[in-house]
Amino acid sequence: MNETISIFLKSAIIDNVVLIQYLAICPFIGMTNDTEKATGMGLATTFVIMLATAVTWPLYHFVMIPLGLQFLQTLFFILVIASLVQLVEFFLKKKVPGLYNSMGVYLALITTNCAVLGVTINCIGKNYNYGQSLVYAFGTAMGFLLSMVIMSAVRSRVKIAKIPESFKGTPVLYVSASLLSLAFLGFKGLIK
Repeated sequence: MNETISIFLKSAIIDNVVLIQYLAICPFIGMTNDTEKATGMGLATTFVIMLATAVTWPLYHFVMIPLGLQFLQTLFFILVIASLVQLVEFFLKKKVPGLYNSMGVYLALITTNCAVLGVTINCIGKNYNYGQSLVYAFGTAMGFLLSMVIMSAVRSRVKIAKIPESFKGTPVLYVSASLLSLAFLGFKGLIK
């Protein structure tokens, strides 16, 4: 199988950032009440993940390594992510106010989304080159979007289901999430 396709499938499905790595649980639980919100959060996060990876990989390899600043990786990456989210927010507010109004809330939440930081650190840890890092980031972002949309569909189904009183609310939410996670574990042997 082509290495690029392998990296994409592995990051999107096999090592899904939410359901397998258990990152970004807050938006996964908090933003999946509605499919539109889940999709908006997924798309906004996709954009920030791609932008953050495109900036942090060269920063690490061309600035931090030559200066011996690898130990500050997490700090630098968090600053880059927060700055990028602010720049995107300012740009959308000024140039595309309609899109800003529909996604403004989601953009602020992305700054604290650990999946974004996890992707940038994983790209360095896996020794991917720049192109592979972008494919990995895109695959991870698509996996995040997929898990958000699937969970919103599950939650809409759970709303109309007959649930025992002791499972209503948060318990059925966590049981549903765990079953979804188990389903994704079935893909583990797909790519070595």
